[in-house]
Amino acid sequence: MERPAWAPPSIDISVPSVSRIYDYYLGGSHNFEVDREAARKAMEFMPGLPKIMQANRAFMRRAVRYAAGEGITQFLDIGSGIPTFGNVHEIAQAASPGARVLYVDHDPVAVAHSAAVLEGNDNAGVVAADLRKPQDILTAPETGALLDLDRPVALLLVAVLHFVQDSDDPHRALAELRDALAPGSLLVLTHASYEGIPLPQERAGGAVKVYNEIRNPLIMRTREEVTRFFDGFEMVEPGLVQMPHWRPETPLDQEDPYAFSGFAGVGRKA
Repeated sequence: MERPAWAPPSIDISVPSVSRIYDYYLGGSHNFEVDREAARKAMEFMPGLPKIMQANRAFMRRAVRYAAGEGITQFLDIGSGIPTFGNVHEIAQAASPGARVLYVDHDPVAVAHSAAVLEGNDNAGVVAADLRKPQDILTAPETGALLDLDRPVALLLVAVLHFVQDSDDPHRALAELRDALAPGSLLVLTHASYEGIPLPQERAGGAVKVYNEIRNPLIMRTREEVTRFFDGFEMVEPGLVQMPHWRPETPLDQEDPYAFSGFAGVGRKA
């Protein structure tokens, strides 16, 4: 298997990665055959997976514009993945030219590619760290250089919490991040769920099993379980809803049925 020039020498290109699979769903080019194989396998059960990822990205862009409209100029995107067109820094800096954006991911390909994309952008940076270890994120030199945590920050956890198992205590991690943020900060979140998927659960479960087999378990949570992540935040209207329903900019009847899989919401820290 040939290693492309953009792949850091330290990574094992024979093991699939969640962020590279996501990149493949979105039509990106920073993925390997092993990632494409896992993605195609999952799509045998859930052909609409790329549509779900597109709905995630569309929600993220609307939420970033909303945050900028609320006067927030700092964005912390954890589990940011491999940059694709219309990423957080592009949307935020178009809406608010001085906006500062810090990306965080534990995938070396995502980090290396983000660093390349952000070269020359003094108001954006990337940190190699894991959501499960919030202190590594909060104490990183890049965080101190880019973000002022005494002022409101938009914390983005888009399509990432469903890869954190209950045994890794995602609530503790999120509480540590929340407590470090200033009042008025926003939490922007999406999460996978069996609710809303236009398929029987047994069939959708086949796709979930593919993620378990590649040792990146996908944790499907109920609406009630996802709501708990907003403890300490006040939900912004319209609350926790299916992604297309969050402040839509286009007619909902034009949306693909798969876009309604899972949940999205924004909360404000009091």
